[in-house]
Amino acid sequence: MRLNARAAIALALLLCCGSDWAMAQQKTPEPAPAQSSLPVTLEKALYLIRSTLLTLNDANRTGNYTVLRDLAAPDFQARNTAADLALNFLDLRRRNFDLYAAALLAPQFSDAPALDQHGMLRLAGYIPTRPQQIQFDLTFQVVAGQWRLFAIAIATPEAASVQPQARATPGRPAVPAKKAP
Repeated sequence: MRLNARAAIALALLLCCGSDWAMAQQKTPEPAPAQSSLPVTLEKALYLIRSTLLTLNDANRTGNYTVLRDLAAPDFQARNTAADLALNFLDLRRRNFDLYAAALLAPQFSDAPALDQHGMLRLAGYIPTRPQQIQFDLTFQVVAGQWRLFAIAIATPEAASVQPQARATPGRPAVPAKKAP
């Protein structure tokens, strides 16, 4: 008798849950959120910024720029040797400037991610580190279906002090210290 009661309860639960599941499957799908006008998702843009800055950070720490160069677009590789990149980022390396904050803090865009007239993606902004910000101006080219680095400019100006009454609105980044064509 107990077994029959348990079986009946289990059957009732299955029927109840099964009908809810069937009803959920029959519901019309909710409309997808409006497509963004950005050329890439925000997540993809953040990944491109962080991975580029962290690869540059590793290159600065080791003095070896071959990985940064080899991961870049073929046009970037043709214009830049590893030695050229070492010269372009000599100041960051000499100052032992650590770009690790790119992994920890959210980049702030000075301009919305956009495609230029050649279909290249430009990501420009800063990482709000103190006492110096990390300003970046990165351009990516699609190669075999992947965004690859085409141009890079990094600057590390002093961070603006925040006034208690009024906050400064971020503008365009300062002229980059060095730009690898």
